Amino acid sequence: MVFHSKATLEHWVAEFIEARSAGEEIRVVVQDGSGGEDTGLVLIPLENAPNQVWIEPRDEGDDLSWHVFIQPAERTLELTSFELNALTHELQIAAELCAFLQEKSLGHSEPEPAAETESSSAE
Repeated sequence: MVFHSKATLEHWVAEFIEARSAGEEIRVVVQDGSGGEDTGLVLIPLENAPNQVWIEPRDEGDDLSWHVFIQPAERTLELTSFELNALTHELQIAAELCAFLQEKSLGHSEPEPAAETESSSAE
């Protein structure tokens, strides 16, 4: 399984924000991995829609693929053309960050903390 620590994701998000000069409100929050390891969840807050949006990797066999998740809203979203344009811009930043994380992940590996603990206790 592919593992990216919260610290690594924070560094990558900071790189993206600096290079893109956008997305300052994006943050990485703690997400416990399946083994209790320190993983992160990348949240993209939207100003122009009530939906929750986040990015996380999916381990697809030998491949890692980053995906954007958009939680459904409780009500129909009604927007002016200006609001829709602003929302489109926010979603474009999410798409660009998703592609950026995909690229940063290629060839990147971190040891999973659970694997390190198991090998240490076996000695």
